[in-house]
Amino acid sequence: MKGIEIAKKLKISTSALRHYEAWGLIPKVERMANGYRNYTKEHEAYFQCIRAMYAGFGMNVIREVMPRIVNGEKLDALWIINKAQVNLHAEKETVQRTVDMLDLKEWTDFPKYRNKNSFTIGDVAKEANVSASAIRHWEKEGLIRPERHKESGFRIYSPSDIRKVLIIRTVQRVAYSLDIVREVLSGLDKKNIAQVKQIAIESLQYIDNALVEQIRGIAYLHNLLDVVSNKEGQ
Repeated sequence: MKGIEIAKKLKISTSALRHYEAWGLIPKVERMANGYRNYTKEHEAYFQCIRAMYAGFGMNVIREVMPRIVNGEKLDALWIINKAQVNLHAEKETVQRTVDMLDLKEWTDFPKYRNKNSFTIGDVAKEANVSASAIRHWEKEGLIRPERHKESGFRIYSPSDIRKVLIIRTVQRVAYSLDIVREVLSGLDKKNIAQVKQIAIESLQYIDNALVEQIRGIAYLHNLLDVVSNKEGQ
């Protein structure tokens, strides 16, 4: 089977097929007498799986999964898929928490959270599902301004800071630009939460769509595993 035939079916370029081959995402491709690549039905199943998984899992996960299937490490590949789904679920919970916190009353009169008034940077990182380094970066950019302990100098985060961190990470994952994050936070300071709530809701919709795409990708992965198993049984 020629690469151009597969590329037309998948509506991609033949150069994309060669990239996947160079990255080790498919088994070795033999050459025909004229030097052209001779793709098999197994290769086609790999390519179909890669394209189907891309929308829900992204190329980073694919580049972890496919080489393991090529090398016969099927269970390792499946656990990577499982972890990606767990991460997506955690992302949904975090964004939903952002929406819930936006529904609370005053921005400047935030109530006790988890029966505590102050939190460490580690607490905030865990609650918002981000790294401590990301929080420090946002502080450096002036997006958050935690208080400091008078004696130790350690950062002290309030429940209001947690909500702001949740908002920052939600907005940035949708809009990417810190300038947009600043604009949103400025609106919050003026008691206008409609914009960020809309962004958070759109983010939830994106996560729901990603779940649907993941399930679709897994169906193609199941088909690929069947193709590989049938070849091994021959």
